[in-house]
Amino acid sequence: MALAEGPCYTIINSPDIEVPNEMQLKQDLEKGDTNVKIETLKKVIQMLLNGERLSGLIMTIIRFVLPVQNHQIKKLLLIFWEIVPKTSADGKLLQEMILVCDAYRKDLQHPNEFLRGSTLRFLCKLKEPELLEPLMPAIRACLEHRHSYVRRNAVLAIFTIYKNFDWLVPDGPELIANFLETQQDMSCKRNAFLMLLHADQERALNYLASCIDQVNNFGDILQLVIVELIYKVCHANPTERSRFIRCIYNLLNSSSNAVRYEAAGTLITLSSAPTAIRAAASCYIELIVGDSDNNVKLIVLDRLIAMKENENMEKVMQDLVMDILRVLAAPDIEVRRKTLALAMDLVSSRNIEEMVLVLKKEVSKTHNVEHEDTGKYRQLLVRTLHSCSIKFPDVAANVIPVLVEFLSDTNELAAADVLIFIREAIQKFPSLRALIIERLIEAFPQIKSSKIHRAAVWILGEYVDNKEQILEVTEAIIQTLGEIPMVEAEQKRLAGEQSDEGEKPTGEGNTKVAGNKVTSDGTYATQSAFSLAPVAKKEKRPPLRQYLMDGDFFIGAALSATLTKLALRYAELEDDVRQQNRLTTQVMLIMSSILHLGKSGFPTKPITNDDIDRIFICLRTLSERTKEAVEVFQHYCRDALGKMLDAQHEEDQRIMKEKQRAAAKVQPDDPVAFAQLSNGRDNQLGENVFETSLNQALAGTKSTNLSDITSPNNKLNKVTQLTGFSDPVYAEAYVNVNQYDIVLDVLIVNQTNDTLQNCTLELATLGDLKLVERPHPVVLAPHDFCNIKANVKVSSTENGIIFGNIVYDTSINTNVVVLNTIHIDIMDYIIPASCTDTEFRQMWQDFEWENKVTVNTTFTDLHEYLKHLLKSTNMKCLTPEKALSGQCGFMAANMYAKSIFGENALANLSIEKPVDDPDSKVTGHIRIRAKSQGMALSLGDKISSSQKQSVQAA
Repeated sequence: MALAEGPCYTIINSPDIEVPNEMQLKQDLEKGDTNVKIETLKKVIQMLLNGERLSGLIMTIIRFVLPVQNHQIKKLLLIFWEIVPKTSADGKLLQEMILVCDAYRKDLQHPNEFLRGSTLRFLCKLKEPELLEPLMPAIRACLEHRHSYVRRNAVLAIFTIYKNFDWLVPDGPELIANFLETQQDMSCKRNAFLMLLHADQERALNYLASCIDQVNNFGDILQLVIVELIYKVCHANPTERSRFIRCIYNLLNSSSNAVRYEAAGTLITLSSAPTAIRAAASCYIELIVGDSDNNVKLIVLDRLIAMKENENMEKVMQDLVMDILRVLAAPDIEVRRKTLALAMDLVSSRNIEEMVLVLKKEVSKTHNVEHEDTGKYRQLLVRTLHSCSIKFPDVAANVIPVLVEFLSDTNELAAADVLIFIREAIQKFPSLRALIIERLIEAFPQIKSSKIHRAAVWILGEYVDNKEQILEVTEAIIQTLGEIPMVEAEQKRLAGEQSDEGEKPTGEGNTKVAGNKVTSDGTYATQSAFSLAPVAKKEKRPPLRQYLMDGDFFIGAALSATLTKLALRYAELEDDVRQQNRLTTQVMLIMSSILHLGKSGFPTKPITNDDIDRIFICLRTLSERTKEAVEVFQHYCRDALGKMLDAQHEEDQRIMKEKQRAAAKVQPDDPVAFAQLSNGRDNQLGENVFETSLNQALAGTKSTNLSDITSPNNKLNKVTQLTGFSDPVYAEAYVNVNQYDIVLDVLIVNQTNDTLQNCTLELATLGDLKLVERPHPVVLAPHDFCNIKANVKVSSTENGIIFGNIVYDTSINTNVVVLNTIHIDIMDYIIPASCTDTEFRQMWQDFEWENKVTVNTTFTDLHEYLKHLLKSTNMKCLTPEKALSGQCGFMAANMYAKSIFGENALANLSIEKPVDDPDSKVTGHIRIRAKSQGMALSLGDKISSSQKQSVQAA
């Protein structure tokens, strides 16, 4: 806050009630009992805070309220004397204040320690040396009081008086240093040491040097001040470092978590020695493990991550990976996520095996625990083990058996991640293929999800390459499909159930099974098995059969492709034609059986035309064996996977390069960085006092270029004009958007020759914005100006509008100036983010609000339009660059962003333009999906407005 502004008091919001007049207040203060005086005094304080002067009440309060010995009145009087104007219009102290001063001298000698202590606290806020001077002997005397509450407040009073008016207590540091020597109470010691730290650092250092061995026995409040002193002294004078660094090491073992946290932070700014970094990091880890508060865990984890960013510290921290993994005992998923990411960044070939063992234990712990975050944690563990195996192939053989167990997990996301890992591992590590296939065949019958079965079937069909395993896989598929042909098996099952009820099945094979039913009027009715709906009670079927009965025939098409690959490969490996034909006919029977079942009416949904076509292609390939079709099944699928994995790897490498800090290249003619002369390293975690002071000294010397003013980040671009230049009151606002609140700094200029009384800024909001407090009225002299600040709280990501007017009184009437509206841009709350395709699809499915925006633009290039869209919406394109490259006349891309409130926003761009007409405009749609309606609508509005601007500019 600028020094020109007055002291800032607590604002007590008063509802709009009838304001009592001064005469009524005087009467209540003179003649009322204690309770009436208390209520009246509260009203007076509220009126003073709302801008009333009430100078006529001062004498009444001195005569009738000041002598009352009631503790609540004494408290209220302390607030009253703090905020009441103590000077006359010409700036001289009011005569009545001498009487008040005398009253407080008596309170400072009062036998009650509460009265003495609270009066001393009040004196810290007085800014008039004329009032403080007569009280100095009484304040000094309080240093000798028997009660620690009085003594510690006396120290604070002397500290603030010395800071503001050192001539009132010229021997302050000496007085407090002597006081410190004799004190036993920790709070008194802390206040005294704090004063010496700021007033006379040399005395503070001498005291610390005299008792440096006893620091561990001090209270935590004193230890915190000692850490602060050591930090300041060592940065200002590096030669003192060796003298006090041992003390900081000792404070790492303090009983107070706050002291240990501060000591660790100070230690790494003072020393870059490996022992110091290891000690600080170990201290942070102990704090995370020992503290139950999640916020503390996250804050301290961020400090560890910041340490890891420093190259010198990263090497030392690599040895602490196993200690960091102890944090996984925390139940919060966010803490676990950050811990696993940190451990993954630090792990090296020396400790990767130990880390994998710990992660295996964590996996086994999650099996029998049902918690809302267990599924997400399993997914995290799977991804971490995946990263470990790809980064360090030697451990993949240990990881695969653990991960394959996840395939039978009910959490589909974790199982899908396992299969993504297995697919990558089986392609990249040929030596592990036999192990992976063996484990996959074992786990195949236990899988519970159709998606997982589909992916497992594809992997088995692609990579099984010997006769025995081909037969083994085929057998496993037949077992999980059940009896073939399936329609006949279902008819038998149905007929068997009917015979249990007393009817016998009529007919067999493909003939229709009819059952007699008695209708409500007593006649007989015949019903065909083909038209029967599935039986109400849930039958126990093999997994693959159950998917087909539920109408999921996509798994049937995937199964057909796999069986085709297996039959073709078996034909290459097996010389006996009879064996070849036996497997081929078995496979073809399974496919035709799936087709027959799809059209039979047994499943809940019939087979789709796409799936029919795919199964027919497989049947035709096996019967005709054309060279081109066989080539596709045998080679092209695996090549496509290889290309996809290579593209993913390239994308990961590109992201890694972007994250890596550019190495500092120092040229011979570069200016010297003076910080290098200070302590020989850059202080990334602590504030470098030398660098800070240098920056302060150079502030304002930077030349202002025209490009700086026109840049979008310039503050001048955030100024909104609220009224016209010809209005009697001119107003403009600088909109400063913080994370959860908006501060409006409004400049109001009186352009008239009249004094404007009660000039009030009245604001209202639309959207999820809330005005925190009403700005207070001001008085503006002719051609005067003032700044008024207003705070607006933001609670969600939506476009908001702030509107209002300025009301003021002149000598004749009340006037109103209507303000221009201020639009709060959603872009201040949205940051680009990334997620996997699976997560994107899941969110796209879950989110209920969709907003479809039609593309209306002057852009003629698809890629240029996509760049413009990403820039104007702060979203990140999830579709890889390779998938978007080239010109084919259309483009589809997925985009994703997150708000600072944790809300997700998804968008799908589908655009096209004729290839043969280069001047035609881009057309298409953008579909936005979000969990909340406001987010979807606001993003749509933003896209529409950016399109309008580009059209107008064109």
